Amino acid sequence: MKYVKFILCLLFGVLFITFGLDKFFHYMPMPKPDAAMKKVYDAFMELNWLMPLVGVVEVVGGALFIFSKTRALGAIVILPVMVGIVLQNFVKLPTNSGITMSVVLMLINLWILVDNRKKYEVLVN
Repeated sequence: MKYVKFILCLLFGVLFITFGLDKFFHYMPMPKPDAAMKKVYDAFMELNWLMPLVGVVEVVGGALFIFSKTRALGAIVILPVMVGIVLQNFVKLPTNSGITMSVVLMLINLWILVDNRKKYEVLVN
C-alpha cells in the first residue's frame, strides 16, 4: 500500500506541476472552447494575475505533494484548485470526459487529507 500511495502521489504531483507550468509556457494545445466557455476564459484573462497565481499554486502544491514529508501541506495548498476544477467540470462542462479525471484527482487529494488528519488537528484545536 505504501508504494501505491507513493506512485499515486508522484503522478498527482507531476500532473499538477505540468499543468501549472503550462500556465506560463503554453506548451499544451487547448481545445476550441464553445461560446459559454469562451466567456469564462475571457473573464479569466481579464484578470491578468489569476492564471499565473493558479499556475504557481499548482506547481508548488504539486511539488509538495510528491514528498511524504510535505504531502499534508501540498494537499491543503492544492485543495482550492481541485475544488475549482471539479466544480467547473460539473457545472460548465457536464458532457466533458474530464469529469472522471477530476473526480479521481479529488479523491486522491481527499485520501491524503484524511490520511494526514492528525497533522491538521493543531490547526483546528
